[in-house]
Amino acid sequence: MNGDTETQALLGDEAVSLAALHAGISAAYGYPGTPSTEIMEYLMAECEKDGRGNDAPRAAWCANEKTALEAGLGASFAGRRSIITMKHVGLNVAADPLINGALLGIKGGLVIAAADDPGMHSSQNEQDSRFYASFAMIPCLEPRSQQEAYDMAREAFDLSERFHAPVMLRLTTRLSHARSAVIPSPPRGRNPLSKMEDKRQWMLLPVFARKNYASLIEKQKEFEAWSASHPANRIDNASSTDGRAVITSGLAGNYYDENLPDLAAQRGLPSRLHIGVYPLPLETIRTFCAGKKQVLVIEEGQPFIEDRLRGILPQGMEILGRRGMNAPVPRTGELDPDNVRSALGLPPRRSVLDVLRTRPGDLPGRPPQLCAGCPHADSYETINRAAAELDNSPGRPLVSVNSDIGCYSLGASPPYSAVESIVCMGASVGMARGAADAGIPYAFAVIGDSTFIHSGVAGLIDAVEADTPMTLVILDNSIVAMTGCQPTAFPSAKLKPLILGTGLDPAHYLELEAKKQLVEENAAKLKKEALHRGLSVVVFRRECLEAARKRLRAAKK
Repeated sequence: MNGDTETQALLGDEAVSLAALHAGISAAYGYPGTPSTEIMEYLMAECEKDGRGNDAPRAAWCANEKTALEAGLGASFAGRRSIITMKHVGLNVAADPLINGALLGIKGGLVIAAADDPGMHSSQNEQDSRFYASFAMIPCLEPRSQQEAYDMAREAFDLSERFHAPVMLRLTTRLSHARSAVIPSPPRGRNPLSKMEDKRQWMLLPVFARKNYASLIEKQKEFEAWSASHPANRIDNASSTDGRAVITSGLAGNYYDENLPDLAAQRGLPSRLHIGVYPLPLETIRTFCAGKKQVLVIEEGQPFIEDRLRGILPQGMEILGRRGMNAPVPRTGELDPDNVRSALGLPPRRSVLDVLRTRPGDLPGRPPQLCAGCPHADSYETINRAAAELDNSPGRPLVSVNSDIGCYSLGASPPYSAVESIVCMGASVGMARGAADAGIPYAFAVIGDSTFIHSGVAGLIDAVEADTPMTLVILDNSIVAMTGCQPTAFPSAKLKPLILGTGLDPAHYLELEAKKQLVEENAAKLKKEALHRGLSVVVFRRECLEAARKRLRAAKK
């Protein structure tokens, strides 16, 4: 394991991983999701070097984020430290153990590293994980640099054990995927194995849960005192007599700092409060804003701080940020030095993009697409052929193709244009059932093997019990491809017994090889299953090409 304290150039994700190792974790769990994936990949590589000794740390991918967090709770119950990794939408899946976990008597430090994706580089929304930390009433740390990511991740474990509560570490895409120098601190040892003596703190029966909830409410005073005194919540240029004030948080503080020279020269520097840990230091904010006429909030993500200011500051004080028709900070998308500059009232700077725009002609778009030779391309061609034959009468819709989250989402784009809905992990199965119940004769659900294990199995059970006239199509490429070819939590060989174990009629379970030369033959078989007035499951199987290349490269080493 990497235990030295020499300066290292690390991604923000890697800084969190190294901090977790140096904090003495015994376990790490997660589900792949950009931009959080590299945290677990780094941990798994380092734990592999450490071997499989009795006290060696374990790092593993789980079926989904809920099971990952529940495993982390189990490690904490045993007195050990653990980190759980996921992207922002994965926090929705883990919400049940997150909210309930806040009521438990956390023993071993439990840290949830949630990586948000402002601008939706690889996500279906711009969800802000700070709302979940606030909802769960747990501390949250929001680093603004790779060094802070390391330092705050280490602190989070100590904080969790100090307050006996889970702690969230909120990351964003640019921090997760940018590299910078990090100076580590000396590693500490791992916690000894020990259970919480008062088992009532781990049983959320109503009689105990009510007391635990009251205890969590009491902890809020401690959380607020900790936040108010934390050096990450600091005031700059406090003596400014300017009637304006600026509040920044997390990575947005860097973009503000990049504009400081021009701001000082052109408009003068206002007072600035930077927030790096939560809950919000309410008294600090009130004191900071006293006597100001205007407060500008610059935060990455949704207007989390901005909205709370409207409840704690005097009426009449102008609060600016992302909310409102004429908001100076863009309501959607990722922040950068240029749009923060505009929010500060500074004139635009000429950038590389401006130079490119002055050249004749527009740069061609480069939308994401399936890799050349991807098995999903052959599967979608098969689905399109079958659907065309089934939906040959105008007027009433006869076919629906509901897809899911993964590489195969790209089947919505030309040249396939096969997909009609993409909502969230596992939604394709439930939506196909609903479409069938609503009267669409030939409803297809298209889902990947890893996504099926993540959250598609429960939908299949519903469909089996109702014998819904729909066709579940599982695109099995034996890997979690979209996030960089991580292994699936459940191998392909076990899919058939799992599916048949739900009670599906074996006569309507079909496995097909996804190959170009078999498209016509496979389309006929798929059409036959779609015509069956009950539930069918069709598995298209061929290994992901990138995964195959990765496997072959590893075999040559």
